[in-house]
This record gives sequence, structure tokens and C-alpha cells, in this order.
Amino acid sequence: MASSSIAVRELPLFPLPEVVLFPGRPLPLHIFEFRYRMMMNTILEYDRRFGVLMIDPISGEIAKVGCCAEIIHFERLPDDRMKVLTLGQQRFRLLEYVRQKPYRVGLVEWFEDQPPQENLHPKAEEVTTLLHDVVKLSAKLTDQKIELPENLPTQPIELSYWVASNLYGVASEQQALLEIDNTGERLQREADILATTRSNLAARTALKDAFN
Repeated sequence: MASSSIAVRELPLFPLPEVVLFPGRPLPLHIFEFRYRMMMNTILEYDRRFGVLMIDPISGEIAKVGCCAEIIHFERLPDDRMKVLTLGQQRFRLLEYVRQKPYRVGLVEWFEDQPPQENLHPKAEEVTTLLHDVVKLSAKLTDQKIELPENLPTQPIELSYWVASNLYGVASEQQALLEIDNTGERLQREADILATTRSNLAARTALKDAFN
């Protein structure tokens, strides 16, 4: 990616409540606020990239670590509103705000996971097994057909981002996973989350079976 060759750069920023974007994951957006319509029109003439930062719903604070989004498709609507489909690119740390109006622009530095010191494929396989168990139990508990996508990532880092992006209703946990710069540590944390979820679902499923 072209911008990854520059360690530090200015980046337009789009803070969003309880939204955490991960590399390689899609994020559709409906742009209606005037300042963000301005931002989109500007970056569409440049490199189509901006930063997504989570706003903590309790404290209202904006996270200092986010993910760059690249617009891969857009549609203009009446009143200059827009629908855009973005794809997560590199993660970044916010160093400082360059300006706050009409929209935030920050000086950011890119960062990546540390090179792995061990074979992470066994841990990725463990996470995948836990995922299948959670999906199977969820389907049984809700009497719905729930399936994992056929193209579920197999590479450890891509899998870790996929799992993190699909944890619903826990934006603070997603933010913590985004900030980890170690793939093995991220996968282990996800394995712990999935194992706890599996245990809870198994108990609820057993209780449901007992009353049927």
C-alpha cells in the first residue's frame, strides 16, 4: 500500500460511536453530516483514505488507536448525502490533532504486528474450532440456521482480525484487540472469549434440552 511507505502522515479522521474497524474488513457508511460530506468530497479527490476512531459511549472519549479506511465504492444521494463502502487498511496511532474544524485531521503513525516468534497456525486452528462450536450451539439454542462463511480466513493474522470484527456489542473489547500488536496474543484473547462463550451457550443449551 502506497501510504504504508510513509511512517507518519496527516489523516482526516472520522470518530464513530462504538465502531471499531479492522484491517481487511468492510465498513459501509451513510454520510449525512455536512462536515463529513466535506471530508468525503475532499478525500475522493486525493487518495480516498481516512481514519476511523471509536468514540467510547460511556466516557465520550475518542480512541487514540484506529484503522485507516479506504473508499472502494460510493454513491451520491440527494442533498449531497453519500453511501460509501470502505475497506480497512493499516492501523495507526494518533500522535496529535493538526486541526479540529471543519473536521478532525490528525498526525498519525502506522503500526503492524510484531513478527511472530512461533508457529501460530495451531492457535488459529484452535480459534477456528471454537468458532464452529459457538456457531453450532448458537444455532441449536435459537433454532436458526447459522453458518460460518466458506471463505473464513486461515492465516493467523487475517483470522484474528475477522474474529475481532465479528464480536458484536463489545466495542471496548474490540478496541483492546485492535491495539494489540502481537498476533498470538490477539488470537489467545479471542480463544479465551470464545471458550467462555461456548461454556455459557452449552449450559443454556443443556437447560433448554432439559425443559423440552
